[in-house]
Amino acid sequence: MAIGRSSRGNKRSSYTSYTSTVTTIVFVTLCVVGVWMLTSDSFIPPQTTTKRSSSSSTTAATTAATATNDDFSSSSSVKTEDKKDTTSYEDNPGDLPDDAIKSDDSRQSDGKDSNNNANDSKDGANGSSQENQTQDTDADKGAGSTDNKQGLQDQGTGGGDVKSDEVKSENNNEDSAEVSTQGLQGKESGEEHEKQNENENQASEESTVTQNQQSEENNEQSNDEQQQQQSNEDTSGNQEQELAAGSQNESKSQEGENKYTDEDQQQQQQHQKQENQVENNDSSNEDQKLRQENDATAQEPQKPMLDVDEKKRMEEQQRLREEDESTSQSEQQSQEEAHRPEETTDQKSKHVEATSPAQQEHDEMPIQTDTHQDAQQDEASHKTDGSFSNGENSGIPKESKESKKSWSTQAAQSENQKERRGQGVTGGDDSIYGYTWQLCNVTAGPDYIPCLDNQKALKKLRSTKHFEHRERHCPEDAPTCLVPAPEGYKRSIEWPKSREKIWYYNVPHKTLADVKGHQNWVKVTGEFLTFPGGGTQFIHGALHYLDFLQASVPNIKWGKHTRVTLDVGCGVASFGGYLFERDVLTMSFAPKDEHEAQVQFALERGIPAISAVMGSQRLPFPSRVFDLVHCARCRVPWHAEGGLLLLELNRVLRPGGYFVWSATPVYQTLEEDVQIWKEMSALTANMCWELVTIQKDKLNSIGAAIYRKPRSNDCYEQRKHNSPPLCKNDDDPNAAWYVPLQACMHRIPVNEAERGSRWPVVWPRRMRTPPYWLNSSQSGIYGKPAPQDFSADYEHWKRVVSGLYMSGLGISWSGVRNVMDMRAVYGGFAAALKDLQMWVLNVVNVDSPDTLPIIFERGLFGIYHDWCESFSTYPRTYDLLHADHLFSKLRKRCKLAPVMAEVDRIVRPGGKIIVRDESGAIGEIENLLKSLHWEVHLTFSKDQEGILSAQKGDWRPNTYAATS
Repeated sequence: MAIGRSSRGNKRSSYTSYTSTVTTIVFVTLCVVGVWMLTSDSFIPPQTTTKRSSSSSTTAATTAATATNDDFSSSSSVKTEDKKDTTSYEDNPGDLPDDAIKSDDSRQSDGKDSNNNANDSKDGANGSSQENQTQDTDADKGAGSTDNKQGLQDQGTGGGDVKSDEVKSENNNEDSAEVSTQGLQGKESGEEHEKQNENENQASEESTVTQNQQSEENNEQSNDEQQQQQSNEDTSGNQEQELAAGSQNESKSQEGENKYTDEDQQQQQQHQKQENQVENNDSSNEDQKLRQENDATAQEPQKPMLDVDEKKRMEEQQRLREEDESTSQSEQQSQEEAHRPEETTDQKSKHVEATSPAQQEHDEMPIQTDTHQDAQQDEASHKTDGSFSNGENSGIPKESKESKKSWSTQAAQSENQKERRGQGVTGGDDSIYGYTWQLCNVTAGPDYIPCLDNQKALKKLRSTKHFEHRERHCPEDAPTCLVPAPEGYKRSIEWPKSREKIWYYNVPHKTLADVKGHQNWVKVTGEFLTFPGGGTQFIHGALHYLDFLQASVPNIKWGKHTRVTLDVGCGVASFGGYLFERDVLTMSFAPKDEHEAQVQFALERGIPAISAVMGSQRLPFPSRVFDLVHCARCRVPWHAEGGLLLLELNRVLRPGGYFVWSATPVYQTLEEDVQIWKEMSALTANMCWELVTIQKDKLNSIGAAIYRKPRSNDCYEQRKHNSPPLCKNDDDPNAAWYVPLQACMHRIPVNEAERGSRWPVVWPRRMRTPPYWLNSSQSGIYGKPAPQDFSADYEHWKRVVSGLYMSGLGISWSGVRNVMDMRAVYGGFAAALKDLQMWVLNVVNVDSPDTLPIIFERGLFGIYHDWCESFSTYPRTYDLLHADHLFSKLRKRCKLAPVMAEVDRIVRPGGKIIVRDESGAIGEIENLLKSLHWEVHLTFSKDQEGILSAQKGDWRPNTYAATS
């Protein structure tokens, strides 16, 4: 005040020399005061009103040593009004800006200390210490804010971790020393350093005045008042971020002035204080809680990388369990994603269990990019190319929204299908940590097929006239018990030796050998069951029988014209087993009846087969897909009830396809046989089937009648009697999931662009050629025009199989014979395995786009199924299951524990599973498999996509479940 009075006295003085003297004194005094203010922060003692200040230096030093992400330092600015910036750092240890992983107080002082560097960039008062602080601030800020006041505070808090001005003042001294030790870690260029110095120096004096005044105020308040003020100010950061955007232009204009005057600093400080007081009054307890949670999140990346990975995996699994319990899963997920971090590129790749050969395959695989329509962009990319590498969009994208509109599902087509699972198909804890598995307590024992051995449902049947007791009747609650292996079970004999013999104790049934041994079906030979290759109609072997049929109708052309066949009442499936030598794929089926385990014999031999019956429902296949249907003494009454069952064969037989009927009515003269022949002749004539030939095989003393389905509607229109009738126009021939049989015939397609109007190209060209009826104007499953989609899928799976599956998963493919693709689309996975000694059953899920006709058209085969139910096969029948993005979709409809129990049931001991899915689903499946004592060979995740490879062991529980 003395100086002020002297100045005013000088103004009234008339002496020029006195005035100049006083002016000089005032100038010198102001310079001294300015220098003192610039360096005063080092003399402010730290206050102890918070416990966090004591640990901030250690935290900051540790974090600075581990922060390695240089990418954040290259961007030019940070939008301070974006409140979600910090969340992107939450689960990214080691790759974050320093300010995102420092303690609360450390980040506050960084913001303040960076301001203190502004004016010193010109006068060099602080020397190398200020330069180190500037470099550290540059690295901490990452993107580098253009705001010299509010923007720096936003970066200090990470956009969400807001700290009070009081805490900033309390910890300024300690944190300044910490920042100096970390300064050399910044990697900014020279220009960026200078520009950042100007921004930070211009705010330093304001920060100093604010700290001094806050220190004086805090000394006058009690501890209770300090805590209350800190609680209120913790919530003011978000509002300060919004104000920062408004003050950005003002800050930029101040950059050119080099320093503030004392009066400007005081006014700016007072203005800031008033803003903070207003904001403190408006803050809420809920915002305070959210800030505290973000505080904890910001400190989390300080942990070692492995700990964070484990924690994130556990958090992901917990999140999935919570989603399953909610009936509004999609809404919850969108809300969570609003608060969840966006992972950076470096952190997205993590190993749960690393296998370096597989990872190298991932990294070396070429990438295919398929990005198409807007609807496709709304969904995440379908990372399925096996590479998970180099940041490009890997693999084929997920199903586009257009495909959901243009492709019908089997469930939609099957209008008569009833919901079989009732309520509560979602929810529940599917991860079942510590789940106690038990053996199934059922009469079927080791041969248990849940949907065919449901004794409770079978007792309620009103009739078995149409073999209803051999059809599917799934339990209301899918079983979670495990099927025991038969005593003495051994690992299966490999193909092709398995076609001739299998281990007896793997399928310990002698009845069929006793009844059919003389027909060379099966015989017991020591510890083996042997198969001479015969059958009821081909005692002397299937190969001779196949030659006999082709000689009867040369146009059959096994393996060229005829590629996919259906064998009804297959027995032990020797017909289909030997057709492999003719390059023909055969779907064999028979019921689970008194010919015990005939289908199980077939599968143990390595021959495709399912348990099914010609009963009251349609077969689970689309219409017009089989090139040839075969029945050799299959005991099906084709002529009964107006030809109801033969009309079902007419539905699945391709126009122009052949029906081979090798049965006693063809060549014997017994009264019953003669009567059946008359009825069959009348029926087939009314169906417009052409009797191509009747031939007798002298070696086997049998005969065969071979019919051909018409290729046009001319015969239907010229019939005198409309019996059997044509189906109504609204009857969908492709509806096949729990659909009752219809005693009618569907019209033959005549439009050249319609499926079934002409025969496919010859094998093997048909496998790689898009079907002629795929329209380019139709969007494919993945968003491209359908023919291009088909070709892209084929190339994709060839690359995955050759580049990853063959060498990167630790699978010995020589021991793989029976394969199932649990979620096939175009059959690309099966096509990629064509040259190997194995077959693939393609399963098209009933709630997925109905692409099964495409699979048959390309010379492969498959079946409709709903994996919320058990599959119609015996236990221990498949060597390998392949599930591509199945479980993430399936768990929205049903629990995964019963599904994995079903997987365990149908896979042989020593069998494998390959799962490609979302990372969350991969983790859940891994937990379930480990609880089943499977050996998990590989799990790998990147970009929210993962792959898992596991192998089943011999473990079985010791206790049995309670009977239901």
